[in-house]
Amino acid sequence: MPSTPKEGIIIVLAIERHKFILNLLAEKGQVTTTELCDALSVSPATIRNDLHKLHEQNLIHKTHGGATCVLKKESSSAENDDAEATGSNTFNFKTRENKNSLQKQAISDGALQYIQNNQCILLDGSSTALSLAKKLKNFNKLIVITNGIYTMLTLKENPNITVILIGGIVTKYAGSVEGILGLDLLNHINIDLAFVSANGFTLDEGLTDFNIYEVELKRAMMKSSKRIIALLDSSKFENVSTASFLPSKNIDMIITDDGIDESLLNKYLAKGINIKVCPSR
Repeated sequence: MPSTPKEGIIIVLAIERHKFILNLLAEKGQVTTTELCDALSVSPATIRNDLHKLHEQNLIHKTHGGATCVLKKESSSAENDDAEATGSNTFNFKTRENKNSLQKQAISDGALQYIQNNQCILLDGSSTALSLAKKLKNFNKLIVITNGIYTMLTLKENPNITVILIGGIVTKYAGSVEGILGLDLLNHINIDLAFVSANGFTLDEGLTDFNIYEVELKRAMMKSSKRIIALLDSSKFENVSTASFLPSKNIDMIITDDGIDESLLNKYLAKGINIKVCPSR
């Protein structure tokens, strides 16, 4: 349960409230403002502001007097069963893996050309990085560092790839390890190239993500990497999520799909952002 707000840690508590709200929606499917006020000991105005921010990030549907979880609009009966079981697709990795799949394929194809034999590369726990992991079959020798559970499972039987899984906490329905328990490992490894995704990107905030615990690990992973390539489908631009983990100036390259708005592309290029656009059609 999130703690009672105290002066000086409002940002952290907002993050805790958001996670609590999403977890409650995952369990119940819908909540009221009154329920959340009682559970979190905050004012209706605070809850309405929280719900508004989560709604803007497409993480919930805000309703009169409360909110409901976000479910896929079109899916097979098996996928509907999965969505019903989780209550929300926010933490459901398999749901995220299927979203914008053509764009992710295009982005991972573009990223593949920057990988060379004998490199130590990092793949974060994102579904886009998993798409890239599935394309590493033809390399003779690679070391892959990852906090992605499905990425590890995809690569572990390949005799030419040494997989190192960063330790930490495994959250229900997630596809990645969270937390900073694996920091000591990162302190002893030199990573040639890191591939990372995010919930959002802006020039001012850089790469941002929702899960504060995964963000802590991502910051550490980026510090251990000589070169960083962000894998972002075009829906991620000009979105700001809960916490920043990498300033825009520290990104060596962004690889995206051709759905990016031309005016945004020109804006980023004018500010010195190195962007590679990959055709997804």
